[in-house]
Amino acid sequence: MSTSLPKNPPTVLLVGGGIGGMAAALALARLGVSIDLLEQSATIGEIGAGLQLGPNAFAALDALGVGEAVRRNSVFTDRLVMMDAVDCGEVASVPVGEAFRARFRNPYAVSHRADLHGAIHEAVKQHPLIRFHTSAQVETLDIGAGGAKGVVATTRDGRRFKADAIVGCDGVKSVVRARLVGDEARVSGHVVYRAVVPVADMPADLRWNAPVVWAGPNCHLVHYPLRHGEQYNLVVTFHSREQEEWGVSEGSKEEVHSYFEGVHARPRQLLDRPGSWRRWSTADRDPVERWSDGPATLLGDAAHPMMQYLAQGACMALEDAVTLGAAVQACDFDMPAAFKLYEAARIPRTARVVLSVREMGRLYHAKGVERLVRNSLWVGRTPERFYDAVEWLYAWRPEHCLDDAPPPLLRPAAVPGAEAAAVLSPH
Repeated sequence: MSTSLPKNPPTVLLVGGGIGGMAAALALARLGVSIDLLEQSATIGEIGAGLQLGPNAFAALDALGVGEAVRRNSVFTDRLVMMDAVDCGEVASVPVGEAFRARFRNPYAVSHRADLHGAIHEAVKQHPLIRFHTSAQVETLDIGAGGAKGVVATTRDGRRFKADAIVGCDGVKSVVRARLVGDEARVSGHVVYRAVVPVADMPADLRWNAPVVWAGPNCHLVHYPLRHGEQYNLVVTFHSREQEEWGVSEGSKEEVHSYFEGVHARPRQLLDRPGSWRRWSTADRDPVERWSDGPATLLGDAAHPMMQYLAQGACMALEDAVTLGAAVQACDFDMPAAFKLYEAARIPRTARVVLSVREMGRLYHAKGVERLVRNSLWVGRTPERFYDAVEWLYAWRPEHCLDDAPPPLLRPAAVPGAEAAAVLSPH
């Protein structure tokens, strides 16, 4: 298999300019693929607050050539902590220092979502094969219409974009997924409030250098430092009493307080720290066996939306982007074949994450006897036992990213992931 750039590179439409879309643009353009990136917003950017980056995310970021840029604005945490929000007892504290880094070849860190997106965006802006189109909300898609090859996307304002292939990176309400799969999102009924506060507004005894989960009955709180410890990210989640619809809106302090009445005063004091909250009514989807069709595929939340309980949404999108690039390289730029290989490699892993996230949510929100069982699970466990339990998640490597695909999908000359990862890696 040659690692040289193609003589007649394919053209690809990427729908969505979030973390997944930007990462996919970078992965494909570095291989010589010409990209038109369509973003429905008027500007390219990210909303939200903090996010957590496991070692698998840094492996993907390094393969994309932006790992060091992301590290510069990340906070490297000392441990992962779960506390019981009812009695303030420590449920688990797992160190993620030297031994963790040696095991997984990368750190555990937290970052502001805008900083992660910005680092990838800076690399994307410098690439001559990537063109941005803002205020480009896709309204209709023609995929191989009338037996023709390629795709045509038409935006709400009448612009038409043609390409050899299309990748939907457009989130839970994906227009591309509606065309390819046509299923409905599963509104979880779990509501997430997010805010960022200055370190001065954070209680001194809770300024821990760790992602801390305060697990309560049908609710939990999370906090961790951002931007060199100058800010703290606050996240609260609860099971809504209302019939929810997926979406983002302004939050209400009164609503938040009404769901945390049974929580100890120590974590509960955090609810008064933000000046304002953003409210997310969350959704995911049941895993599917296929998300590609000919010259069209999906990536990130468009392919496998998940709730937040394992902090893996952005991490999975980054892995997707690297794997997509590896598949394109392995299939010698035959985009339909590459998309089949990519989804075959990604569907089992991302489905496992989606289903594991749901179970982790149950653990976080345990009550009654389930709470007692939850609190006993980590008693006496060594850090090594925890590392063993999460190895399937954190030990992901770009050079093995195609290994889960069935062998018949790999071309005889292809070495799964290895040469493609070499092309994606920084030089």
